Amino acid sequence: MQQEFTLIAGPCGAESREQVLETAAFLSRYNASNPPLPVKVFRAGAWKPRTRPGSFEGMGEKALEWLAEAKKTYGIPVTTEVANAAHVELCLRYGIDQLWIGARTTGNPFLMEEIAGALEGCSNPVWVKNPTSPDLALWLGAIERVCRHAKGPVGAVHRGFGMYNSMPYRNAPLWEIAVEMKRSHPEIPLLCDPSHIGGKREYLPELAQNGLDLEMNGLMLEVHPTPAKALSDASQQLDFAQFEQLMSGLVFRKADCCSVKLARIRHILDEVDDELIQLLAHRMQLVKELGQLKKEENLSVLQFDRWNQVVERMTASAQKQGLDLDFVRQILNCLHSEAIRVQKDMVRQEN
Repeated sequence: MQQEFTLIAGPCGAESREQVLETAAFLSRYNASNPPLPVKVFRAGAWKPRTRPGSFEGMGEKALEWLAEAKKTYGIPVTTEVANAAHVELCLRYGIDQLWIGARTTGNPFLMEEIAGALEGCSNPVWVKNPTSPDLALWLGAIERVCRHAKGPVGAVHRGFGMYNSMPYRNAPLWEIAVEMKRSHPEIPLLCDPSHIGGKREYLPELAQNGLDLEMNGLMLEVHPTPAKALSDASQQLDFAQFEQLMSGLVFRKADCCSVKLARIRHILDEVDDELIQLLAHRMQLVKELGQLKKEENLSVLQFDRWNQVVERMTASAQKQGLDLDFVRQILNCLHSEAIRVQKDMVRQEN
């Protein structure tokens, strides 16, 4: 899968022949007037895995007929979600160009192995969305299963993670996981799915821009002729005018530059990072000495009063320096968790 900008767009679900063809016609007109940034693939869900029964669960095989007609009429490749081997076989029979695997399926190794087996020798591109849980290894494992069987290119889609509190979004972006995916596996194209991250259309422009600013390789956006009448995920779909407005507002920044000033600042940052590692090593040595003293004096590893004093002192200092307090608390919690782990290990070793 080439590392070029890939734009995938279309409705959440294929609801009717008219809806599918109307959206495909719009995207065809959009492509004619926007040759530098075309929609390369038309998306629409044939099967919709819903959280609760009784809601719209897709039109199934009938939707594949409509997608095949849209492809033939407007010359645009089409894609839909597959969640089992039977879905894969039907999609290949109807000439669906690309497939994507949804978050719920990605998190199930049994289903992933079944789907991967059905893709044996298949050259169609496959996109794997991140699992609902923030688990990079699970995401990579799903991609690896597909790669073991399919012959075609495989990419990843960042659609956010299901968290207890992801406000204001539908799914927590946790951009750091997507960044780590791109850093550790730059050969895997990575798309951003603002629709599922945001859950509401008003958040999509900023989320799409964030994806571009993090050098993701494209976007997957939900577009519907009349979102208010959509049978699924109505609040996160864009109408045609909103889609055009979003695309026209995107800013494509340079990936890098070679200015002397940038190089100088990066050099200083590298030196600061080296100092941070040395300070962390020094801190952990002191933690071990502290742990040894606690053992000798039979003190508990965790002492809340002392830790509260540290947090209050450090957050007050951070506030004076103009640092974000949530960021500082995250660092302190990481340092404290590691210190507790090291000291517990020391107690276990003695016992």
